[in-house]
Amino acid sequence: MAKDKEKTLKTPYNNEDEIFEKIHSTFASVAASLGYNEVHGRILSALLIAEQPMSLNDLCKSTGYSPASVSLSLDLLELVGIVKKVKLRGDRKLYAKLEGDLLHGLRNALIFKLQKEIASTLLDLKSYEKNGKAKNAIIKMEREVKRLEEYVNRLSKVEIPKK
Repeated sequence: MAKDKEKTLKTPYNNEDEIFEKIHSTFASVAASLGYNEVHGRILSALLIAEQPMSLNDLCKSTGYSPASVSLSLDLLELVGIVKKVKLRGDRKLYAKLEGDLLHGLRNALIFKLQKEIASTLLDLKSYEKNGKAKNAIIKMEREVKRLEEYVNRLSKVEIPKK
């Protein structure tokens, strides 16, 4: 079985569709590891490969997701500054394009998500303070979450490597 797995890993992809699917699935895995849906990664990889704005229909064909899923995902990607929705002159369709630097946008999305979770956790811990038995545990947890918050704040200032 291990030999079969080795052969599978070493086998080159035979056609362009297989290569693009591998690229899309890799980006989908990265997005999922950051706490986002796989569709976000597939949209980003499609736009990165296209190097030009893509219509909603083209993104649906490229990613394999429904218009509703792609549209909702584009809203989030636009909110965090990775994607911009645009209309092209003389065309009524809505298009999406990568906005700015991809790494910068991904860092912003990650930092935003972490900061939101930290703030929510700190609020939850404050609401538990009235329970006298859990006070010591709450103090310890709050201290660690604040350490994490400081780390995330420092991480947000790390410079992105130039292209």
